[in-house]
Amino acid sequence: MTPRTAADPHAFIREQTRLIAPPLVPEILLHLAEESLPIWQRTEEELGEIGLPPPYWAFAWAGGQALARHVLDHPEIVRGKRILDFAAGSGLVGIAAGRAGARAVEAADIDRFAHAAIALNATENATRNATVDATPGTTCGITVLATDIVGIDGGWDVVLAGDIAYERDLAERVFAWLESLAARGADVWIGDPGRSYLPRERLEKIAEYGVPVSRDLEDTEIKRTSVWRPRGRTGG
Repeated sequence: MTPRTAADPHAFIREQTRLIAPPLVPEILLHLAEESLPIWQRTEEELGEIGLPPPYWAFAWAGGQALARHVLDHPEIVRGKRILDFAAGSGLVGIAAGRAGARAVEAADIDRFAHAAIALNATENATRNATVDATPGTTCGITVLATDIVGIDGGWDVVLAGDIAYERDLAERVFAWLESLAARGADVWIGDPGRSYLPRERLEKIAEYGVPVSRDLEDTEIKRTSVWRPRGRTGG
């Protein structure tokens, strides 16, 4: 294949997904794939590349669902605050934060298909959420951060991160950064379904959920998923 630029990621996502409510977060609709392999193959075909990482934006992962559910059930976590949805993927957690009354939401991801998915999903859910307003430079209240922000402190009040402990080097780098944000006073919340590289000894478990998931993605139909916070934090 000869590498090329996808003409319209928004059109690709509309064509290859359908609007689905994640099982644990039925209040929110997302553009999601029903199977993993076809969307992965079609993404490679669209970009003219092989060996691409999975299209994480196309699925509502267990960690994100649990974190989004927790935010919706406890809106005081985000209400009136500036929020970062890190490794946002579909934008599920950021959308939940907006629905729960966040003052401003930024969603960070390095996958440009995720940027389009976040925009589409935020737009879809804005019509269902009176607290999300489109303002200049944002997508229905969600500002997309398109670069690697690990190591940067953007002054966020709350940082939400779902399913980020699946790769050793990445997890070590990200958790060191999250702990530094917590140490200066940010509220850091992590959703994780038992991934291999979660540093449990450095975290405090806050809640646990049974998240319905696809056998196409996970090893069980119900994934026990926890919401964690860093130990020794100084945030609220």
